[in-house]
Amino acid sequence: MTGDDVTENAYYSQDLHGPYEMHDIGDLPLEEGGTLRGCQLAVARHGTLNAAKDNVILIPTWYSGTSKIMEQVYIGPGRALDTDKYHIIIVNQIGNGLSTSPHNTAGPSGAGHFPHVRIGDDVRAQHRLLTEKLGISSLALVVGGSMGAQQTYEWAVRYPDMVRRAAPIAGTARNTQHDFLFTQTLVDAITSDPGFNHGFYASPADVRAGLLRHAKMWAVMGWSTEFYQHGRMAQLGFSSLDDFVVNFMFGYFGVMDPNDLICMAWKWQRGDVARMAGGDLAAALGRVKAKMFVMPISHDMFFPVADCERECKLVPGAQLRVLNSIDGHLALFGADPGFMPQLEGHLRELLAS
Repeated sequence: MTGDDVTENAYYSQDLHGPYEMHDIGDLPLEEGGTLRGCQLAVARHGTLNAAKDNVILIPTWYSGTSKIMEQVYIGPGRALDTDKYHIIIVNQIGNGLSTSPHNTAGPSGAGHFPHVRIGDDVRAQHRLLTEKLGISSLALVVGGSMGAQQTYEWAVRYPDMVRRAAPIAGTARNTQHDFLFTQTLVDAITSDPGFNHGFYASPADVRAGLLRHAKMWAVMGWSTEFYQHGRMAQLGFSSLDDFVVNFMFGYFGVMDPNDLICMAWKWQRGDVARMAGGDLAAALGRVKAKMFVMPISHDMFFPVADCERECKLVPGAQLRVLNSIDGHLALFGADPGFMPQLEGHLRELLAS
């Protein structure tokens, strides 16, 4: 492809991830410099907005995820995130393939020339969408997992008077050095493939070897050692480690755009609400006015309980609620039948407070 081309990728479509709406929020100046011109946010909305516009739940997405998995696993009538009671807005993060992303941005700033985006850019874009486009000034809850948790923290610190409740799940307010290094291995797995061609490939298939290495790294860290020891692969229908890695992990990631994954990984690595308080994490988290439940996953190797607990202690009135699952970080996918009831119980309590 050339720098002027947009990569066609059928994976990022209404057929697979819809229904969602596209909202043009205008030009978005970025914290690292540069501008996303005509920034587009892909937004899925469920439930009815009440007259007071105060029944809104915002859900930002995680690395590789789209609004579809949140719709399928986390929300619905009678659930804690009840679409009969709340107006639920799921915003696809910049770079996830549905919103403005490297693969769907025309040259000269698309593909390998796509600018660096930070978590703060996502949250400022979402704030512009909610306040200027949708007329919403109060959020009953912001809730998200992993990179969605990073955005949840950013919301609670950046807009404390707007966020009434917050639930960061399996994520931290400031990314750790350990997690930064691991995430760099995900990036290196992709960019070291000769087919990556500095981000100017014709198709994700050109980066097949890199995407397979990337999937293997996720198989190492996304699940816990106990996940493998307790035969969870077989319970999910896979006959061997190779079967699991190729047909689930690579099957999941292999269709995604490499530049989009790198865009998300870069901001994941640098997530840090302390940037809003001169590097002082305690001062930043001390701004939070929301009722907050911090919910790490017991066997998460990306965001261990101890890392989340240290931050929880810095948030006024926050409570630590550990979600037990040997699936580790990827318990977020909802495959562990014991995971969602725990999460639902905590969210119901938080929303009732």
